[in-house]
Amino acid sequence: MKADPASQRLMLDIADIDAELHRIAHRRAVLPENAELSRLAEQLQTQRDEAIRAQIAAEDLLRESRRLDNEINSMSMREAKDNQQLAAGNLPAKALTELEHEVAGLIRRRSNLEDEMLEVMEQQEAVSADEQRASAMTAHTQRLIDDATARREVALAEIAEAEAAAQTKRDAMLEHADADLMAIYDRQTKAGRVGAGLLRAGRCGGCRMEFDRGLLGRIAATPADEVVRCDECGAILVRTNESGLTRQ
Repeated sequence: MKADPASQRLMLDIADIDAELHRIAHRRAVLPENAELSRLAEQLQTQRDEAIRAQIAAEDLLRESRRLDNEINSMSMREAKDNQQLAAGNLPAKALTELEHEVAGLIRRRSNLEDEMLEVMEQQEAVSADEQRASAMTAHTQRLIDDATARREVALAEIAEAEAAAQTKRDAMLEHADADLMAIYDRQTKAGRVGAGLLRAGRCGGCRMEFDRGLLGRIAATPADEVVRCDECGAILVRTNESGLTRQ
């Protein structure tokens, strides 16, 4: 296949641009902010789960507190009513004795309920602290996420700008590219191989294979407008003064 040396060198320029585009895409994929945001998202979810658990615990304790408060009030009302009857003293002796036992039982029950209420209040205080801590941690993590998101957007904008500039250069090169050379180049890249590489110091720029002297001699004897490809990777070998070729 024939192609003038300038067209062959243009393939090398296109390969350089494609390598740059690949680096840009890799940079986008491995932005440190991506990993940071992933970690922070997991952290935020954990903190939100903790906040929900604290909220549920607070609601349970509130219901328990209301139940105990109602029971204590009920006991107090019964105790007050019984004490009024005892103070009136118009009941038979047996009834008064039974009433005194009932009042004593009410007092013990109310005392136990009040102790339970104190325990619930202590638990409410601890859970309230948990809620406040979870809320503060969640807010802090969200601020970190907002900051990382802003930094990622700046980085992505810079990457997009670099990518657009490289693509513009590539498009301009394609206008002058040899169609047959580009067909070879595209087949190579679609197969995941380098499309074109500089033959430098007797080594393929595509796969880094070092050629023996016999092969280098044959390449050196090949006319400059004849397209040479690497036997190993299939890349278009672009020959320059750096190729280390000596014509026999």
